[in-house]
Amino acid sequence: MFHRAMSLEFLDGTSLKVRFQDGVIKSYDMKVLFKKYPQLKALKDRKLFTSGKLLSPYGIVWNDELDIETETIYQEGETVGQENAADMSFADAVRKARAEAGISQMQLSELTGIDQSDISKIERGVANPSVSTLQRIAKALGGRLSITIDFSMT
Repeated sequence: MFHRAMSLEFLDGTSLKVRFQDGVIKSYDMKVLFKKYPQLKALKDRKLFTSGKLLSPYGIVWNDELDIETETIYQEGETVGQENAADMSFADAVRKARAEAGISQMQLSELTGIDQSDISKIERGVANPSVSTLQRIAKALGGRLSITIDFSMT
């Protein structure tokens, strides 16, 4: 299973912080790869280092020669946090229900009157939807939205 990266933050030195779709937040220092991949030493240059982009949910790219798979960060990085369990439960529930209905975020937006960017925020776990918003989404998706909140993870 590959873990989708949702956001990237540059920390001091050559350290990164990546938030994954499952709510796990990992820290990773690129210097652990310098011996194995000497070309990565170029990332000591702060301007180059902070120019990196989360090119896809599965990789960070600096240039044609410098990149890293986010799965490496997930597997080898240090867990430094966990997103709010409730927000991630809403995200998972809405994303799964929409996928099962076979509709796009834009189509769900049209059915609910909720802006597509807000639906995206809910599905990424960065928004805290109200009960009435969840009711509108549930109605548009056939009347049911199953949400389980596990607080043992927080």
